[in-house]
Amino acid sequence: MRGSITAAVAALALSLAAGASKADEHRGAREYKNSCQVCHGATGKGDGPFTEIMTVPIPDLTTIAHRNGGRFPIEEILKIIDGRVEIRGHGFPMPVWGTRFKAEAEDNLERWDVATELLVRSRILELAFYLHSIQE
Repeated sequence: MRGSITAAVAALALSLAAGASKADEHRGAREYKNSCQVCHGATGKGDGPFTEIMTVPIPDLTTIAHRNGGRFPIEEILKIIDGRVEIRGHGFPMPVWGTRFKAEAEDNLERWDVATELLVRSRILELAFYLHSIQE
């Protein structure tokens, strides 16, 4: 059951990505700059200022689709960004953005509820849309 729900969410994400507006790309770009650029670099090539202190290679995010046979694996990308579900070979020490986004949302909302989770998921989805837009 859970797999079919995840697949449905991934299918929805792909259909939304196809119709993502410039505003969505802008929010995703801003999220990338605030959350990812320090490691992955301004253009996503894996050359951010923290690369010198990292103990693992930082992947080039512009070649995700290329490394996956020309397909952008949206479901996998959403899980990796979220990080609240353990992914084998995820690449420590990448931050778990789902947990961080949730903590920020809880600070800004009065209680933990569906709205908080939707806010977290929308930030992750916007970031995934942005990563899709920078594929070579």
